[in-house]
Amino acid sequence: MSLVCVFGTSLLLFCIGLIGILTRRNIIIVLLSIELMLTACNISFVAGSRLVSNIDGEIIVLFTIAISAAEAALGLSLAILWARLTGTTDIDSISLLRG
Repeated sequence: MSLVCVFGTSLLLFCIGLIGILTRRNIIIVLLSIELMLTACNISFVAGSRLVSNIDGEIIVLFTIAISAAEAALGLSLAILWARLTGTTDIDSISLLRG
């Protein structure tokens, strides 16, 4: 598999995640779109690491996966708490938090 295909797939996943963030109003869908964008970045890191025959990109991916898991756990717990408090997962209702 050529690197052009790998980077193209990564770009496609990143664009799908970006479109998901910009068009959706559901907190859960936005969090999933962020995870999709992080996965696209991880694919690019691994492909770049293979390109230069260095393991540094793969080590960065391991740290990124750990941070991504923590972000998902924290984000989903906050989304569930907000849904219980307000009864909706709409992003527009979060603007009520501003003083």
